[in-house]
Amino acid sequence: MEIQKNATSVECCSTQLIDGDGSFNVTGIEKLIKEVKLNECGLSYAVVSIMGPQSSGKSTLLNHLFHTNFREMDAFKGRSQTTKGIWMAKCNGIEPCTVVMDLEGTDGRERGEDDTAFEKQSALFALAVSDIVLINMWCHDIGREQAANKPLLKTVFQVMMRLFSPRKTTLMFVIRDKTRTPLENLEPVLREDIQKIWDSVPKPEAHKETPLSEFFHVEVVALSSYEEKEELFKEQVANLRQRFFHSIAPGGLAGDRRGVVPASGFSFSAQEIWKVIKENKDLDLPAHKVMVATVRCEEIANEKFNSFTECESWCQLEEASRSDLVSGFGKKLNSLLHTSLTKYDSEATFFDEGVRSLKRKQLEEKLLQLAQPAHQAILGHLRSGTLEKFKEAFEKALNGGEKFSVAARNCTESYMALFDEGYQDAFVELANWDSSKVREKLRRDIDAHVASVQAAKLAELTSSYEVRVKEALYGPVESLFDGANNETWLSIRNLLRCETESAVRGLSSALSGFDLDENARGKMITGLEDYAKGVIETKAREEAGRVVVRMKDRFSNLFAYDADSMPRVWTGKEDIRFITKTARVECLKLLSVMAAIRLDDTADNIEKILFTALLDPSSSAAAIKSNKAGDPLASSTWDQIPPSKTMITPVQCKTLWRQFMTETEYSVTQAISAQEANRRSNNWLPPPWAIVALLILGFNEFMTVLRNPLYLGLIFVGYLVIKAAWVQLDIPGQFRYGILAGILSISTKLIPTIMNILRKLSEPAPVAATGANNPPRHLTAATKALENGSIRSSTASSGNKTEYSGHNKEQ
Repeated sequence: MEIQKNATSVECCSTQLIDGDGSFNVTGIEKLIKEVKLNECGLSYAVVSIMGPQSSGKSTLLNHLFHTNFREMDAFKGRSQTTKGIWMAKCNGIEPCTVVMDLEGTDGRERGEDDTAFEKQSALFALAVSDIVLINMWCHDIGREQAANKPLLKTVFQVMMRLFSPRKTTLMFVIRDKTRTPLENLEPVLREDIQKIWDSVPKPEAHKETPLSEFFHVEVVALSSYEEKEELFKEQVANLRQRFFHSIAPGGLAGDRRGVVPASGFSFSAQEIWKVIKENKDLDLPAHKVMVATVRCEEIANEKFNSFTECESWCQLEEASRSDLVSGFGKKLNSLLHTSLTKYDSEATFFDEGVRSLKRKQLEEKLLQLAQPAHQAILGHLRSGTLEKFKEAFEKALNGGEKFSVAARNCTESYMALFDEGYQDAFVELANWDSSKVREKLRRDIDAHVASVQAAKLAELTSSYEVRVKEALYGPVESLFDGANNETWLSIRNLLRCETESAVRGLSSALSGFDLDENARGKMITGLEDYAKGVIETKAREEAGRVVVRMKDRFSNLFAYDADSMPRVWTGKEDIRFITKTARVECLKLLSVMAAIRLDDTADNIEKILFTALLDPSSSAAAIKSNKAGDPLASSTWDQIPPSKTMITPVQCKTLWRQFMTETEYSVTQAISAQEANRRSNNWLPPPWAIVALLILGFNEFMTVLRNPLYLGLIFVGYLVIKAAWVQLDIPGQFRYGILAGILSISTKLIPTIMNILRKLSEPAPVAATGANNPPRHLTAATKALENGSIRSSTASSGNKTEYSGHNKEQ
């Protein structure tokens, strides 16, 4: 790339836009645009180009007119080609920013046969990109048929036909080396020649009648010879320069231009136009304009998007939104989005409106798509934070004693309003984001939490009343079953009704704080009532499983204890049969009470059936034998009692009663044995005939004893020894386990026991003063032995009696 700078002005620089081979210098034009800051001009810029015959002074005119630094021909070296291709430079000191293109001269010998092709290409390029085209021509060519400018004009008009809906271009004919002929006389002739050339150029059918003024605005100026009248030339050029100030303003040289490409797209537009021209295609400027706008607007949009993603403020805002709420998020994000879109609008404002709007919409969508996750994160933090605050406030309100429905309603309204307030802080005006789903999600979460807390509270409330009911029923029901009688189930029903009504009143009062419908309320009350019935049924079934134990306990209490709760002593006077029957009747009543659940106050004949079948088996057997009725207990159901209310079936009652009878039979047998033993112990004297026989047969022996007192002493000592041995050997106790066992036990203990007694009798008494108060030693020992034997006998007898009584009580 070749860039030239004027020594007097840094602002003026030039570059070869298209070289002699037709290659477009992309780097050069980008560098030039950057140097002159053309991108910042929008539509406020102008493009001027100049064409004309070779060596006609084009570069010289441009350098004086626009203070550029194009290379000029050195006249002393001969007339030759100076400008090759197309050069571009910034016009120094012209407002608005104006760039000028110096085209290669036409009709040059250096290019040869390729002259016409490049001439048309460069002319078409100049017409496509320029607002003002200077046509440099010699004054003496005006009016000539074979003038050098005529092929150039034909070329200009021919290529104009290739432009579809072209922009209106100003053609300024610069007459060089003006003679003495006034311009007023030269201009009509020139315009007439121009019109003839326009009329002679072939046109498409759509432009057959199109006037020249539709495509071109023609201006004519004349300049004196630069070589002969240099000062005058410079003065005329200075005057002409003034016309290029504000050239695009209304009334200016290019005031009626159309289809201007924004400055930021000029480089790309020029490249594409030259590419189409080189490929020898028709140049559709409207389509080209749309294409340039599409490319440039997309580039601008991408630049703004990338700038937005790299913006530190956005990165900080996005990072902060991931972890927690950001105060003023909506305003901050809206400001960043607005700034980015504003910059886009500022740079793309002069491009095609449709394309600009489309790309702006796409940019906005991309920016919003980029920012939406952050916004959703903020809404997520807002929703979760609001939900947590709601839970805390709701729990606090409930703990403070506030009614559930009131607390739920007030907290819900308060924190939904708090969410709405937070959403307003996070609201982004540029975005059309719908937060209703997040709000609905929060409302569902709040409702779900309220429902869960309500369910927990109601479950806790129900559980507490169930515990109360259970505590109120369990013990009393057990006590009632313990003393079961004909009034047991009536008492249980009264207890159930009383406790259930009390619990229902309490539950109804507690439920008044909940916003429940009648159906739910009724279900809870019914559930509590059913639970109370279930408690009784459960307890009844539990007690029914222990009915045999309870029957045995009742029988034992009634049989072994009298009316004063004192243990019975079976002396032989008691009516064991009556006592047994009475106890069994009470036990059978207990069995009938436990046979079925009677909470519905319906009459049944269970007790009658049991009494008939179990206590009066003779009548039952007679009825069965006479075929009047079958066995009333040979069934698995009771009449008038549903199976769900049956605790003990008739068959089970029969089995349980048989088991009960078996397990209590021993107690009755023991009582009978005790009575018989008591009778035998009371009859210790022999029969009268034995006494008479004893007196008759033992008269001689009795008299012998009376005649000899020594026998009486021996008999007395023998009695004492036998009595002591009886007591020490515990003769009745030894035979307790059988006769054989008693004999064996006594035989092993008899000799040691007698020897022990004799040893004690033979022991000397302690020395003591003799006198009337001191009996003889042998009498003292005998007396002690007698006393010991008596005490032990009394103790043993008392022990046996106590043991027997205890045994009876245990039975």
